[in-house]
Amino acid sequence: MRVLPLLALLALLAGCAANPPSRPEAADTPLPLPKVMSFGATDVQPPQRANADMAKDFLDLSFNLESGQALPVFTRFEGPITVAVTGIPSPALEKELRRLMHRLKSEAGLDIRRTADPATASVTIQGITSRDMQRTVPEAACFVLPTRVTWDGFRQTPRSPDYSWTRLKTRKAVSAFVPVDTSQQEIRDCLHEEIAQGLGPLNDLFRLGDSVFNDDNLNPILTGFDMLMLRATYHPSLHSGMTKEQVAAQIPVVLAALNPRGQSVPARGVIPSSDTWMRDITRALSPGSTSARRAAAKRAVVESAPWEDVRTGFSLFTLGRLSLPRDGEAALQAFLASKDIFESMPETRIHAAQSGFHLAAFALSAGQWDMAIGLCDLYMPAARRHEDAALLSDLQIAKAAALSATGHPDPALRQEALAWGVYAYGSPDRAEDRAVEIEALAMRHGV
Repeated sequence: MRVLPLLALLALLAGCAANPPSRPEAADTPLPLPKVMSFGATDVQPPQRANADMAKDFLDLSFNLESGQALPVFTRFEGPITVAVTGIPSPALEKELRRLMHRLKSEAGLDIRRTADPATASVTIQGITSRDMQRTVPEAACFVLPTRVTWDGFRQTPRSPDYSWTRLKTRKAVSAFVPVDTSQQEIRDCLHEEIAQGLGPLNDLFRLGDSVFNDDNLNPILTGFDMLMLRATYHPSLHSGMTKEQVAAQIPVVLAALNPRGQSVPARGVIPSSDTWMRDITRALSPGSTSARRAAAKRAVVESAPWEDVRTGFSLFTLGRLSLPRDGEAALQAFLASKDIFESMPETRIHAAQSGFHLAAFALSAGQWDMAIGLCDLYMPAARRHEDAALLSDLQIAKAAALSATGHPDPALRQEALAWGVYAYGSPDRAEDRAVEIEALAMRHGV
């Protein structure tokens, strides 16, 4: 289940609350409305980690649920996989599904194709409204169930035993529910995570910096690691009904065949996440009192410090976001520390870019224009490579604001940023509103 994203506002915008920024006045010759941008071929980065570590990842992803409940046997679809779409029509969903299915065929090697018949499809995707999703499953942005069921059928029997993954011996049908009255990026992100979990790994692990199978939601699309996990899931050496011990005996051989480069990478031997850290990071990410969440994030930082990995960086990143409204200095230090950790590992470049944007926002607020431009230039390639239109748009707007402050405005850059913002936020108005929020930081210096 993809949880609702934590779209924390920028730090220093809290100070603008009393005098909210307004949109710029219309120019004599207004620029055209931004079009919706689209990404081309995905720049897939192969996994950078040791096969020995990824073998453990495969077992933990395939034999446990996010709740911690163990699965008795390995399951997958046996035979060709068909995909049908029903519910509210959505051109954005259709476009993103075509791109995803192409990747699943070419990168994961899956025998997957479209069908017009939802009654017989392996995977059924039903488009619904955000309002229906929020009224029925308020904690979810989208989700997948291990059976063939319509949205009305699910609402009539929301606690059916048929929705339990632990009952499966093999996968015969799954149903994914995706709101389609939202942005193209949200639709795409839901398709990637829910279809991938419907086909393969069911768990999410915070220790994975190079995967969508992670509740930090910082990887928006399926990665090279994710495609390797799906390719391994459908390797001829594995089949539904195998026990964990049986899969554990086969998966090192499977990964050696599929990813020879991983044989020469030294294993890191990742320390498992502690129960206390899991409890604290979950509390920090959950709704409720900001002070209580911030205290939980502080504890998570201390608890994860010895690991010095993506979980440490994410704990610091979370603390930074929660510190923004009341302690800018603490937020700045947390983002700096998280950026350093993320940059120390090749698989967390998109994480570093997230921290880098917050640092660019601080630079804008401080009037450090060259620093803001440099940070945006440094991190825009990662945002583009990982197809994070929201982050790319934010970085471009921040750079455009800094350029304007130096007397070198770049209207074309701002217009491109707004076009990516439409993809990310769903409409030209929302993209413009986000741009004005970021530009308000530079306006503190009279720009």
